[in-house]
Parts: sequence; C-alpha cells; structure tokens
Amino acid sequence: MGILQVQNVNKSFGGLKALNNVNLDIEEGAVHAIIGPNGAGKSTLLNCFVGRLRPDTGTVKFQGRSLLGLSPHQINQAGVARVFQTPEIFTDLSLLENVTIPALAVRDGAFRINAWSRVDAQADARAQAEAMLESVGLADKRNQHAGNLSRGDKRRLELAMCLVQDPKLVLLDEPTAGMSRADTNATIDLLARMTEEHGVTKIIIEHDMHVVFSLARRVTVMAQGTPIVEGTPEEIRGDSRVQEAYLGGAHV
Repeated sequence: MGILQVQNVNKSFGGLKALNNVNLDIEEGAVHAIIGPNGAGKSTLLNCFVGRLRPDTGTVKFQGRSLLGLSPHQINQAGVARVFQTPEIFTDLSLLENVTIPALAVRDGAFRINAWSRVDAQADARAQAEAMLESVGLADKRNQHAGNLSRGDKRRLELAMCLVQDPKLVLLDEPTAGMSRADTNATIDLLARMTEEHGVTKIIIEHDMHVVFSLARRVTVMAQGTPIVEGTPEEIRGDSRVQEAYLGGAHV
C-alpha cells in the first residue's frame, strides 16, 4: 500500500469534467511526476490532495487516513506539504525568520505569523532553521530580506521552509517555473539531494521534461482529466500515446 492512494476521483466544474476516474498509488519514498498538457487536470488533482478542493466522488488517503473533509492546515499537520509555482515566502522578513516561523508552527500546531513573538524562547527552532538554511545553501544570506532574493534562491528558501516541518510527502507545482537554466539545474540538484538526505516522498507537476527525466522515478501522464499511462521515465519517453497526447506526435 502506497503512502498516497487515490481511488476513482472525479471532479467537475459545471459542465466541465476536470478529473475523470483518477486512480494513483504513490509509493513511499518515490519521486513521482505528473505531466500533461495545460488543462489536463494536474493542478486540480493537487488541490484535491491538500484540501483546497473536494472531489465529487472517490477517495484520497494519506498513510491510510482519508484526507477528504480535512482543512489545508489539518492536512499540512498530518505531514503533507506543498510548494507552489510562485514561491510563497514572507518577503519583508529575513531568511532566518522565514524558516524559524514554520519550525515554531510545528511545535505550536498552527502556522501563524504571530508565532514569531515566541522566537527568543524557542532557541531550538532557531537552531533548526539555521541548519536548514545551511542545508539548502543559503546560510550566508540568513539575515537578508527574503524579498531581495533571486527566483532560484526564493525557491531554495521555500524548500527550507517546507522541509523544516519534517513532512512525509511534498507536492511541488512546477518548481522551476520562470527560472534560468542555471537556476533550474541548481534546483534539480537540490531536489535530488532532498531525496537522498531526507527520504521524503515527492510528487512533481512539471512541464520541463529535463526536470522530469532528471528527478522522477515514476511518471503519470494525464490528458483531459484522466491518467492515460504510467511508467518509468524511459517507458514514458518512448510511448506513442504520450507523444500524441502531450506533444502532438513529437518526441518527448
């Protein structure tokens, strides 16, 4: 039994069928990519995982526990974290403050900005944040305002904020969107190291096939709200159905 099990999930918006009988079984420790053209249902599916949307029918279970009906905060507290396409950070705070807040929130049971008022009494949270910034290569910028970072460093900071919560499953929505090739390659290296050092299960939505084939061990391809094929990167690369649905017949 996988860490995340999705069975017969359907979701419609009016007359639009966004998800059509989706079934997934995500293996613990895996790096699993979900790809497909725009409108395939990828982000809708992710929103069903984190409580932003509720499926019309079907089940979503994390470590055997149903996530349906739980709030995004409750799902986060259960061990599921999400990294958004546009990094969500506190731009007016320092990098160290950004990472200390979620470290405190894990202990406090809530992600609240006023948790910062207790930081002086939480030396262990600060130390944990320092170590996480070191891990992602941002320790030398710990006292800088987060809003002044490059796109790539903002992503590194958001990953540090995510990992400091010790999640079991991380959902990454186009983690390299808008990056230069150099920042993209640096992010690939960081995500690969995350897998080695933290062993966290990751689901990645990504359009950049270089990122997908560099990181994923399994790939699910969606089209029109339905998974059409799943396999290893090598199997996906050579599948004619993928070439037709995703790239109009061009090679992946």
